[in-house]
Amino acid sequence: MHKTSSRLLALLSLLQTHRDWSGEDLAGRLDITSRTVRRDIDRLRELGYPITTVKGPAGGYRLEAGTNLPPLLFDDGQAIALAVALQTAAAGTAGTAVAEDASRALAALRQVMPPRLRHRIDLLRITAVQPPAACDTRQVEAEVLMDLSRVVHAREELRFDYAPSSSTSADNPRRVQPHHLVTWRHHWYLVAWDLHREDWRTFRVDRIRPRTPTGPRFAPRELPGGNVSTFITSRFRGNDGTTTDWPCQGEVILRLPAANVAPFAQDGIVEELGSRHCRLILGSWSWTGLAAAIGRFDTDIEVIGPPQLATAFGDLAARYAHAARTTRPETGPAR
Repeated sequence: MHKTSSRLLALLSLLQTHRDWSGEDLAGRLDITSRTVRRDIDRLRELGYPITTVKGPAGGYRLEAGTNLPPLLFDDGQAIALAVALQTAAAGTAGTAVAEDASRALAALRQVMPPRLRHRIDLLRITAVQPPAACDTRQVEAEVLMDLSRVVHAREELRFDYAPSSSTSADNPRRVQPHHLVTWRHHWYLVAWDLHREDWRTFRVDRIRPRTPTGPRFAPRELPGGNVSTFITSRFRGNDGTTTDWPCQGEVILRLPAANVAPFAQDGIVEELGSRHCRLILGSWSWTGLAAAIGRFDTDIEVIGPPQLATAFGDLAARYAHAARTTRPETGPAR
């Protein structure tokens, strides 16, 4: 009985590789006869695995997707990777339905693990440190994500109500051709061609309320930049979607060691010029924003270029000087 069970698991493992197998190939891999393969296939079918017979000169078998989820077979590496992914999902989406489902799935997986793997998983503890939530942060409903995923895959036009912010009601109707669902800095976005504005747009998914029915099918358009990663990075850097470069980029000399600047330079380039000097090349969505970002290093700054950056520093200096003059005197406690 133990030998038969092991053979069935080995047969199932081969069928789960998503390819057609001839009876002869399976018999050769398992070192059994073709007749035994047929009997084992019948046993797996009785256990709920939807295995179909493939027609052809040699015949064969294929494991199809079924309406019910039958038992799955994982090797040690796959089981550990799945447990890590589930625990990461549970920790990273705390307080959501996804986190609850991930925790239940992890508990079910742990229960059927052999002791050697269960012990390793029990030693794994993941704590996800979430950034401070913005005032307009709302949880994305799983049903909305599934609806958007379906229309993206089906290439169907979508109508939805869109709220400009989380504090307003979703009463701004849109009609779009949805192309991609993406995440950027802990938010879900829908990348779509806006049919009214005739341009590419990104929409926060937590502000979308889909309408039904969906519209007609459409032919996919080519995304600016060639791929969704370039497009999204470009748009959120204030560019046109075709390049990941910042629209404003400058170069300065800072009177700080490179080691003190590098951890806070984000995607900037830091070059060591000496023990107390470094060169910083940094980008931003505006010249004023770039000047302010460089000013936070709290040291003397020498502008190498371009002239727009020096002008932005001058504008900020005047603005800060005005702010210093408008400081109100402290008032004592009311009597």
